[in-house]
This record gives sequence, structure tokens and C-alpha cells, in this order.
Amino acid sequence: MTIFEWRSTMPLPADQVYAWHTRPEAFERLTPPWQKVTVVERSGGIEDGAILVFEYHSGPLRGRWVSVHQDHVAGRRFTDRQVHGPFAYWEHTHSFIPQGDDACMLEDHVEYGLPLGGLVDALGGLPARHALERLFRFRHRRTRADLSRHADTAAAPRLKVAVSGATGLVGGNLVAFLAAGGHEVSRLVRRAPTREGDIVWDPQLGKLAAHSLDGLDAVVHLAGESTAGRWTEAKKRRVLASRVESTSLLAETVAGMKKPPKVLVCASAVGLYGDRGDEVVDETSEPGDGFLSEVVQRWEEALEPARQAGIRVVSLRFGVVVAGGGGALARLVPAFRAGAGGVIGDGRQYMSWVALDDVLGAILLALTDKKLSGPVNVVSPNPVSNREFTRTLAHVLRRPPRLHADSPLSPVRSSLTGWVAVVVAGAAGGGAAASPSASAPCSDGADVTATAAFLCRCHSTKTMHVAPKAATVSAVLASPPRIGMSLTTDRTSAPRAAAK
Repeated sequence: MTIFEWRSTMPLPADQVYAWHTRPEAFERLTPPWQKVTVVERSGGIEDGAILVFEYHSGPLRGRWVSVHQDHVAGRRFTDRQVHGPFAYWEHTHSFIPQGDDACMLEDHVEYGLPLGGLVDALGGLPARHALERLFRFRHRRTRADLSRHADTAAAPRLKVAVSGATGLVGGNLVAFLAAGGHEVSRLVRRAPTREGDIVWDPQLGKLAAHSLDGLDAVVHLAGESTAGRWTEAKKRRVLASRVESTSLLAETVAGMKKPPKVLVCASAVGLYGDRGDEVVDETSEPGDGFLSEVVQRWEEALEPARQAGIRVVSLRFGVVVAGGGGALARLVPAFRAGAGGVIGDGRQYMSWVALDDVLGAILLALTDKKLSGPVNVVSPNPVSNREFTRTLAHVLRRPPRLHADSPLSPVRSSLTGWVAVVVAGAAGGGAAASPSASAPCSDGADVTATAAFLCRCHSTKTMHVAPKAATVSAVLASPPRIGMSLTTDRTSAPRAAAK
């Protein structure tokens, strides 16, 4: 049997860190993007006798893990023990040790044995330890980042929020992020409910019962046909209709309620600005030309009934969302690994992007900051050209691009269709901008390389920083095994402009 320990100081009281871990969604937030985990059964929380069953898929390993909780001491520790899974033995104790009134030590103590006894221990012990180091480094950073974001809005009341698009990349992560932070979250679903609190709707048929939204404080609307893939005429019709029809339905429904939600936060896109080369644009800039610009204009116009009803409406204009568990990066990695990645056109067009965790922080800010309304760009302050992005991704994957993306053999162009080539800067302020740190470490424990430093310079945050006190931000460019990176920055008081 081998003992592994990982500990770090959390800048919050032990009771708050413990409380976060008691919520079921914390398990989802602690799952790294290079592991695919699906909870199939949960009985209880973390108290003695509680059972958690999940299916895992990490690299070549896949199967079912069954754990039972024991040795629970409220506010201080709990233990999960594997009763079925990949290890010969696994017992993991989570401890929350007070360090004064405002901080604590988070300690993970794991006793484990690898399968097949001493033979596998001797051959695989070191790789297993490296895997655990990478895992717990990620978990502690995610814990600290999420708790810091929620601490920044601790003065605001916990909210009842409905989320559409809750099975997508952003929506799925948002549901877990908000619920782990103590908010009550319902999903707007188009099929039969599978979770308590699910709300059934059908935008295509215009069906949404107003009474199903009673008691909500907020709605976050993220649903819409993916823009990835080739833009056939049928595809373009679906992209437009899925956004306009669903947004109109939501806006009209809440506008007609006697006690509507106080805020409607709707996804939007920097595609509004069109291809402007290296021109710097912000929320006050005029719309550009092209299909995406038309979609975004009609998308945001569909919110008008809610505005007219006096509901606070926020349109979050997202850049390209970069995440290890899905989105644009997940579509690009297979092509680049196969040597089929490449530059599009002359490569000088800019791509405004944002890390997934910054998107979650931006949505939380939009929900809780009553002064925030109208359009808000949610992008990195450091957009990159297509050539720079291509070169960096190829370097990280150690796969130099062999094909130009304009080649009929390259799948990259269809993956990038609809990306906006534009530099986006914030129009308004009152908040804080992130200050990228070139010494930020990678989530997999590797030292910062020139590539990591570059990605850190491209660190994502806002245009979106409009709160009196901006949340700590982290740019996550973690991808499947061996490529993960999590770059963090510290607070800074540099002012930015306020959204309209």
C-alpha cells in the first residue's frame, strides 16, 4: 500500500471550504477535463454510509467506480473508500484544518494499492504518483478559484436560477459551478425531466408555461444550434432560428409574468462586429457585415420584450470559448494531432477568445451585479492571430502543421467556420482587469515553457470586468491527457470601462 498526500492553504475559513465540498456538484467541478466521469447513482452526500457510483474514462482506462463514505466529522473531514474500481485498494480522506479565522489547510490523504499487487506497484507506481499529483494540483486550483469567485459575490443572496442549454459545454459547467456555490439551479430541457427541478420547454413549438418559472430570481439563456461545421443554407437557418425563436419565447414569457425573474442573462457573440482586421472595437461599435453579425443583431433584438417589461437584461458577447473538455479546442486537437492542422488564409485575422472558467465567472457577475445591463464583451484582452494560435497549438501538441487549412484535405476550416477575426476591447468600466503572470504554472505540473508563457500572455478575462471588485480569473487551456494547462493571474486594480 502506498500513501499520497497533497495539501495547500485556502484563503477562506475551513467551514466554507467544507461546505463547498458537501454539495454534490462539487464532485463535477473537481473532475479534470482530461477525465470523463458520469455519475450514475448517488445515495446521500458525504455522511457515513453515503454511496457514489460513477463511470470513468481516462486514457486507456474505463469502468465503474463505487465508493462509500465513512469517518465523517462535520466541518473537518470525510473519507471515501473504493469498494469497486480500478485500484486494489483506495481510501481518500479530505481534511479541512483551520488556519486562523480566515484561512484553512486543505489536505488530501490517499492510501492506495495498484492492481496485481507488487508487480504492478513496482512497474507502475511512479506513473500513478505523477497522475495523482497532476489530479490533485488541478483539484486544489479549481477549489481555490471557484471559492474565490463565489466569495466575491458572497454579500449577494443565493439565487434561484434556470439555465437553458444546460447540457452544452458552457451550460453543463455553469449548472455545476452555480450549484456548488450554493445557488439553486433548474435546467430548461426539451425532453422528459431527468433531474429534480427540470423545466420542460419547446422553443420550436413555442411552448413554455409561465408558471414553471414562478419563484425564479434569474434565467440564463445559453441554448442554440452550434455554429461549428460547414455552413450550408440549412445549417444557417437552424443557427438563426434556434437563437431567435428560443430567445423570443423566453423574453415574451417572462415579460408577461406578474412576478418575473429580476434578470435575464443571454448568450451572445462577438460575431456581431464582423471581420474588422486589426481594428479595436467595443460594445459601442457598430455591427459588422455578414451572416454572424445578422444573427447576433436579431438574437439581441429578441430580448426587447423583457427590457420593455423592466427586467434587467444582459447580453454576454462571448469570444471563442477555449476549454479542455470541449468547444473549439476539442475539435481542433484531433486534426492537429494527425498533422492536418494549419493556418487559414494569410493567418493575420484575429481571434478574440475566452477561457471557459472566465465565462462562468462572467455569468455569475452578470447575475449578481445589479448595475450591469446591456451588451458586455466577454473576451481575452489579448486576442491572437490565427497564425499565432496555430503555431502555439501545434507546438503544445508537438505536431507541426503540415497542411494549409485552405487545403481540401484539412478539416480545420470547417472547425473554425464562424470564428470572428476581430480585436475586442471593453467599452466601459469600474472594475479590474487581469494582469497575466508569465510565471504561472501549468495544471499538469510541468514548468512553464515558452508556449505556456505565450498562452498566459493571451490570458482570458474581460472586457467583462465591470464589478467594483473583480473575481480572480484563470485561463484554462487544458485538453486531453498530456496537454493540460491552467494559467492563473492575480488581482489588479487597473480600471476598465463600464458596459452600456
